[in-house]
Amino acid sequence: MRTQIRNELIAIKPLDDIEHEHLLDALGWVDSGADLFRVSKSATPPKHLVSYFAVVDADHILLVDHKNAQLWLPAGGHVEPGEHPRTTVLRELEEELGFNATHSIEAPLMVTCTKTVGLTAGHTDVSLWYIVRSSRTQKLKFDKNEFNSVRWFSFSQVPLDRSDPHLGRFIKKLNLNPYQ
Repeated sequence: MRTQIRNELIAIKPLDDIEHEHLLDALGWVDSGADLFRVSKSATPPKHLVSYFAVVDADHILLVDHKNAQLWLPAGGHVEPGEHPRTTVLRELEEELGFNATHSIEAPLMVTCTKTVGLTAGHTDVSLWYIVRSSRTQKLKFDKNEFNSVRWFSFSQVPLDRSDPHLGRFIKKLNLNPYQ
């Protein structure tokens, strides 16, 4: 699995110096032999793998108002031990939003290494950012234990002041790679 995760990382073409640094950090971490998967909540080990997935329809993105993080985020979740990060996307899409992807999940568009904030702050998420294409008319059944609400935002209206610190860069990268 470590080789497969490394392959996900090397498929990413960094947008900028920040992402280049995050990519090198993630590759070094994977190559170090460190544990990659969270084995107990919320932060064991203190650095672990996450699959974010941006549900996108043209110039709109679906974000979740995450209770623990207290931020508007793309949906996603921790990669389970031995699980491929793309499988995590499919599993979490069904668990968190109540629908299935109608296309195969492609290589991640972006990688970030970020210290978490909110109620479970302090550990580092190594996040692979995937894209799920869907219609804004898609029926959603979101996890009310995890999210206050879910909402579609036009790219220009995303509340960047209350979201993942890299979401603006992700949207910029998505706009540069519209068929990703």
